[in-house]
Amino acid sequence: MVESIARVRHIRVTPQKARRVVALIKGKQAQEALAILKFAPQGASEPIYKLVHAAIANASVKADRDGEYLDEQDLYVKNAYVDEGTTLKRFQPRAQGRAFQIKKRTSHITVVLATPEVADAAAETATTKKASK
Repeated sequence: MVESIARVRHIRVTPQKARRVVALIKGKQAQEALAILKFAPQGASEPIYKLVHAAIANASVKADRDGEYLDEQDLYVKNAYVDEGTTLKRFQPRAQGRAFQIKKRTSHITVVLATPEVADAAAETATTKKASK
């Protein structure tokens, strides 16, 4: 019954490259996702690894606060997505006095971890609402 969210904002990775890495871990168990990210060759895998690790820590703190039992092996990546952050604009000098614009893109990455009971409870709530209508 635990759901935790971890976010990192303005990370200097392009959203397109970060989405490739996030697609690897969607729907996987949290420990399996950490193993995948640890050995992934992409540059975006390191900050996403730290983010998943932070989400696991958030879940354990939330469970302790609520007095619930949490086994970290039960957590899975319920949702993970990448939004586009601010773009840093820089200029590079070119021939004959011209300037070429360089766009340094940033990303906002969000990871949502949950235990399977949360997903089952949400499905039950949705079916109950449909049945009552």
